[in-house]
Amino acid sequence: MLATQIRQKDSVFYFCAYPVDDILDKVRFISRFYSEGAPSIAADEIEEGDEVAKFISKIEATDAAFQRQLSKAKVSQIQNFYETAVSQPPIPGTVLLFTDEKLRFDPVKPFNNVGNLTEPKGKYLIIDGQHRLAALQFFRRSRPDDARTIHVPCVIFDGKSEDFATEMFVIINSTPTRINKSHLVDLYEKVSWAAPDKKFAARIVDHLYREGDSPLRYKINRLGGRSKQEKWILQAELFNELHRWASQDWRKLGKKQNLPREAERYYEIVRDFLRAAEKAWGDAWGHPGYMVTRPVTLKAMLRVCADLAAEDAEPKDERVKRWARRLSPWTDLARSFKLEGFYERFPAKGQVERVARIHRELGSAARIERRGKDKDDDE
Repeated sequence: MLATQIRQKDSVFYFCAYPVDDILDKVRFISRFYSEGAPSIAADEIEEGDEVAKFISKIEATDAAFQRQLSKAKVSQIQNFYETAVSQPPIPGTVLLFTDEKLRFDPVKPFNNVGNLTEPKGKYLIIDGQHRLAALQFFRRSRPDDARTIHVPCVIFDGKSEDFATEMFVIINSTPTRINKSHLVDLYEKVSWAAPDKKFAARIVDHLYREGDSPLRYKINRLGGRSKQEKWILQAELFNELHRWASQDWRKLGKKQNLPREAERYYEIVRDFLRAAEKAWGDAWGHPGYMVTRPVTLKAMLRVCADLAAEDAEPKDERVKRWARRLSPWTDLARSFKLEGFYERFPAKGQVERVARIHRELGSAARIERRGKDKDDDE
């Protein structure tokens, strides 16, 4: 295959143009799998004759992958564009491909950077362009003769780890319109340029989602609203609160030699706090008729947790029992957190102000001193 070798600093990669039949045979569609515990997420019903939905439903999913789930609507829209494009090129932008195999490049004289590039024995992973290539599958089915006239511009990265491909994916897609925040949080651990405080907060979120003793296990929505199970809070919202806490402590935390162990310690603090809170709230905890385990209250409670940990994190023995006594005044507050009339009882200009208000009220009831004023305080 004829390709152009491109050098940028220490990186070497290749540009080529793949015929449609060749590239569709050489790529591997894959998406990230989120284990949601039992019962598993119910699959959407696929209508008879919906070939796009059938294709997407069969795509391999693994928790080692970085790609998002394919969007049926987006694939269909791109397919329609391919079919209607006449004077403009259907695929003007490059598709980014990756293989962990080291490919052989033989220059063609008199050039040093143009030559023959061997193809990998396995299939390419797609860093960017899954929707375009998926739509090309269906365009080829409906208009095979037109499809054969298309050559797909590709950039190929070879001989790197999968973490390299993950980082490229995040760099390309880390804007609010391209990748949802929950998905980005899930990939922070693999991204070399992510700030250490963000990686730290992401580790705590992961513990809260995965660990068997976590009160939030499988209650965190990592799928951006697509989960069919009951969820209490979006991963991005939870991350924001934990990152807020980590940022406040970072002068001390940043000096620690073993940040993964520190993340475990913070997880244990949050776990014990939530266990104590569950005891204090009683029947209101997890009850659909109360706002106790809704995002606005959970975020406020995490701020109280940070305040309480600052003054009484140790000893950790009997911490749940000790904190349950501290939080026991919340039992009498439960009626104020009934769903009906909640927003009238806690008036605010928006969610940010309401979280700050609930933080103040919960902390005051339990006589827990706030470490610093919320930026929403009027005082």
